[in-house]
Amino acid sequence: MTRAAQVFKDLSNAESGLPINVLNKADCVVILPSVKKAGFIVGAQYGKGVMVCRSGANFNGHWGAPIMMQSSGGSFGLQAGGQATDFVILVMNDDGARSVMKGRAKLGAETSIAAGPVGRNAEASTTATMQAQMLSYSRAQGVFAGVSLSGTSLGPDDGDNEKLYGKKISAQEIFAGSVHAPPSAASLISDLQRTSPKNLAKGK
Repeated sequence: MTRAAQVFKDLSNAESGLPINVLNKADCVVILPSVKKAGFIVGAQYGKGVMVCRSGANFNGHWGAPIMMQSSGGSFGLQAGGQATDFVILVMNDDGARSVMKGRAKLGAETSIAAGPVGRNAEASTTATMQAQMLSYSRAQGVFAGVSLSGTSLGPDDGDNEKLYGKKISAQEIFAGSVHAPPSAASLISDLQRTSPKNLAKGK
C-alpha cells in the first residue's frame, strides 16, 4: 500500500506522468508497484497491488476503500535489464471495473485495454484509446510510458484482502462500503481525492 501510494504521488506530480484529464474520467485506478519477471519461467510475470474505485453505484462518489489485487502472465512489455516495473491501469468504465472485481479478468479478452496517453495534460485522442475499458502504463528506470497489457490476468487477491481487513471479504463487498479504508491507505486515497475529486466522464 505504501509503495502504491508513492507510485501514484510520483506519477501524478510529474509533467510526463499520468494525464490528469484522463484520470478525471476514470472509475478506478489499479497500481501494481515493482512487478518482476520470473527468471525461471520464460516470459512469466507476477505482481501484487491495489485498486481504488470511486464510490457509488455509478462510480461518481469519493474514492473508496482499497481492494488488493494480483496480476499474472501476459505481455507486460520489455523490461530493461530485468528491472522491476511499476504498472498503472486506469479503469475507464463501469463494466471494466465490475469485470475485474468479479475475478481473474483476462485483459484484452473479457475487457478491452490500450496503451494510455502520456503526459500531465494529454488527452485520449485515438479511437482505440477513447473506446478502451482500461488504459495502461508502465514505469521502469524512471521512464513512464503507455504500454499494452493485453493477455494479462487481473483480479482481487482474496488472501491479501483478508489480511488487510481482518476477515474474509469480497471485492464487491469492499466496493459497496462494507468496510472502512485502513489507515495504511490514507495517503493514497487522500492524494487521489486531491488530484481528481470528481468523475468528469460523460453521464457521471
